[in-house]
Amino acid sequence: MRNLQEIAYGFSGYREVIPEQMLLISDYLEYQTASEYLARLMEEINWQSEQIRLYGKTHQVPRLMAWHGDKGASYRYSNLDHRPLPWTKTLLSLKSGLVNVLQVDFNSVLLNLYRDGRDSMGWHSDDEPELGLKPVIASISLGQERKLRFRKKNKSRETLDVSLPHGSLLLMYGDCQHVWQHHLPKTAKTIEPRINLTYRKIAVNQS
Repeated sequence: MRNLQEIAYGFSGYREVIPEQMLLISDYLEYQTASEYLARLMEEINWQSEQIRLYGKTHQVPRLMAWHGDKGASYRYSNLDHRPLPWTKTLLSLKSGLVNVLQVDFNSVLLNLYRDGRDSMGWHSDDEPELGLKPVIASISLGQERKLRFRKKNKSRETLDVSLPHGSLLLMYGDCQHVWQHHLPKTAKTIEPRINLTYRKIAVNQS
């Protein structure tokens, strides 16, 4: 990954949220460009509604999802195995921009569509073995601004809220996944849809 000074160059909305763990570029994509990406992804992605089983009960995942990437970039999350769908032109375009800025060769992306305030994501860390010891995860937000809440894993349970506006990039790296959990809480407000894309580099299954 490039050093932070090189990443920050050209972005007025650059902010180091947690030193050596998390940074935010609120103006990563221009507003109109972000809006075009949002419209294209809403139409071209085959959004899936999934179910998970917890404590012997089946629950509907409160969001729509999709997993795309290189052949063999299978990923297990929410106790479910996912084989990647092929890259689309839009996903490759976003990936190319990230590679240019960050110098990280991402090979997969998880997409989440939050249709309204009732859609959410529970507490978790992206610390699966296939992501490596200190994963670099690039999270692009399109659409409605939402707050991502972080919580330390230690006894302090310290929390931190990070607002993710339309077109922003949140970069999680270093020890972030070992120190923090994160989730996207529900809201009773009437809000517009939001798409979140988390680009990752995972160990590829060659079989």
